[in-house]
Amino acid sequence: MEANELFFVTELPAGCPDRMGQGLLSYGARLSKMLDISWRSLVFSDLDQDAQQMFTDYGVPEVTILKDAEQYLDTPQILGTVLAEFVVEQKGGIIAFAHNDLGCTLAPLLAAHLDAALVTEVNAVSCSDQGLHLSRRVMGRRIDETRIWNQRGFLVITVPVSALSPVSLPTDAKASLRINEYIPPAETELIESAPNSSVIVERIPSDPQTVDLTDAEVIFCAGKGCNNADFEKLRELCRLLGTSLGVTRPVYDLGWADFDRMVGQTGRYVKPRLYVTFGVSGSMHHVGGIQDAQQIVAINSDAKAPIFPNADQGFVADVQEILPRLLEKVRTGTGGNK
Repeated sequence: MEANELFFVTELPAGCPDRMGQGLLSYGARLSKMLDISWRSLVFSDLDQDAQQMFTDYGVPEVTILKDAEQYLDTPQILGTVLAEFVVEQKGGIIAFAHNDLGCTLAPLLAAHLDAALVTEVNAVSCSDQGLHLSRRVMGRRIDETRIWNQRGFLVITVPVSALSPVSLPTDAKASLRINEYIPPAETELIESAPNSSVIVERIPSDPQTVDLTDAEVIFCAGKGCNNADFEKLRELCRLLGTSLGVTRPVYDLGWADFDRMVGQTGRYVKPRLYVTFGVSGSMHHVGGIQDAQQIVAINSDAKAPIFPNADQGFVADVQEILPRLLEKVRTGTGGNK
């Protein structure tokens, strides 16, 4: 039984897909063209006019609303059952999530319900006579692994958030959007299907000061252009702004930070929304570890530093002059506490 449709589970924070959700829609449009099969988005709540327009702009041909499924977001086993009940009627297909909290939770549950193949953090897809080739990076992103799916039954995948670009291609077809609803089984049936279902009782935001750098949203990185006083100022700046602190290999070698703060091919591969470097020259080993960052801003006094060609924005300036002024402004704005 060959896969006959793509399903993209799309979150609607504040009623519309956010940047990540838009990236998932753009990814869906491209993947459906490559595989030459139909696709749709699955959502857990009704669509307002703005959301409908956004789905249309991204060329989504169909949206299925899993009616009232939003109430089960805190009971993932039950929500997984709702998803499984719907997609099993399609008799084959690929179900895709963003590799975030929701996707990491639901993907294995759904795969278990469907007896489906599961491949997480897929960063490249291609086809051959053997089947569908799904590539991802493993062993701390140091090794590329490719798995082949025979396109029978169901496949559940997650896509790294760093691989989801919200850019909509001009070639995306802007077909008329079809909206339909799926009514899940009665609540009593769902509860009976997962009698020992776990419940999420609280969601605690991660602490930027201690979060693993691979999961950090914003990172300020100190390079060898920082002296010890600069480094302490940068550490305070990170605390006041709620950002994560990273360092290059030379700074780690000085003993100013632990190994888990080191960014680069011999340290952590990172994929933040924003990466700001202070006095980082930009060796190939460091640049190799930040290539998945969405936005890179570089500050260095050397206009010829190799970090600049790899940055989205660059400023030729002395960090010993920039950091005190920046820190003073932040102290004033935050009252010096956070």
